[in-house]
Amino acid sequence: MVKILELIGRTKELFVKDIQTYEKELLKIVSSSTFLVLGGAGSIGQAVTKEIFKRNPKKLHVVDISENNMVELVRDIRSSFGYIDGDFQTFALDIGSWEYDAFIKADGRYDYVLNLSALKHVRSEKDPYTLMRMIETNIFNTDKTLQQSIDNGTKKYFCVSTDKAANPVNMMGASKRIMEMFVNRKSKQIDVSMARFANVAFSDGSLLHGFNQRIQKNQPIVAPNDIKRYFVTPQESGELCLMSCIFGENRDIFFPKLSENLHLITFSEIAVKYLKNLGFEPYLCKDEEEARELGKSLPKKGKYPCLFTASDTTGEKDFEEFFTDKEVLDMEKFENLGIIKNEAIYEEKLLNEFENVIKTYKQKLSWTKEDIVKEFFRLIPDFGHKETGKYLDGKM
Repeated sequence: MVKILELIGRTKELFVKDIQTYEKELLKIVSSSTFLVLGGAGSIGQAVTKEIFKRNPKKLHVVDISENNMVELVRDIRSSFGYIDGDFQTFALDIGSWEYDAFIKADGRYDYVLNLSALKHVRSEKDPYTLMRMIETNIFNTDKTLQQSIDNGTKKYFCVSTDKAANPVNMMGASKRIMEMFVNRKSKQIDVSMARFANVAFSDGSLLHGFNQRIQKNQPIVAPNDIKRYFVTPQESGELCLMSCIFGENRDIFFPKLSENLHLITFSEIAVKYLKNLGFEPYLCKDEEEARELGKSLPKKGKYPCLFTASDTTGEKDFEEFFTDKEVLDMEKFENLGIIKNEAIYEEKLLNEFENVIKTYKQKLSWTKEDIVKEFFRLIPDFGHKETGKYLDGKM
């Protein structure tokens, strides 16, 4: 934790005071409750699972599509926390599959269902097929598991959104904004809460996680030098989600308050700190070819090749925000957690039309990215999507 905090330019953990203030109540509720964590083997899902596990729940079932990540989660939990008296099991299942539906039919009784599954990468919007899977995962699987929770008498449903859902400019952020609309529709039948937060430092697949991979393979470090982002640690992401799940009122969206402990920092700044922490002096290269070539020899001399450039890819937001000026906030209840207070605002007709159009595309096995962008604009008229024709897969 300390090393990650140093790399993202912080000295303090964000939610220490709030966790300390509510720890007794958290412990009491978690230890007497049953939980289902969906997408529990991703970076945020693992963090949430650990926060629940260490408070000794009566039942904790974890579902994730990645069998390998699930194995590592169990090894990590056993090595860190050991065992609990409650029923702890993991299931390598696709939430959209009939096997998952059979699993829910066989049990399905949980006090709390937490959905952390998502396609989170901006790069996923480059082609219409991955984009459709993003819609399926982020929107329709959420709606499906919400309905199953309603049918099984679940007390509370939590799902993770993203800061990119506030005034979205990319398809990932817009898919989460649409997900929030679907969740609000179901909120008339079940209590729901959500969370929006920043980049999770060194989460699987993130640029920072990629730094580790590049070092292991003697490959250059590449990062944008003009994009500033907020970062939370994996543990902080787990704490935020659990606090929202347990203490959020119906339709609340939790987010981290901005403070001296949570500030913007560029990826290139983190790269420099990261390399110096490993004992390397960053060496700025002029282009990809030079960076690739120097990756073979420069590290032996105590220097490391870096390529820092301006970003020009589709979907990059100039700045990050957790809420819009149209949303009502509660900034008083917690020390370092803000809350967006939502009404059940949605347009039933538009949601139904969106479902039907997407269903038709899937039945025909034919659609374009432009088709999907058009449907997103119907639900989010002020969607700030800008197509540059350039994507992260086209860069080193």
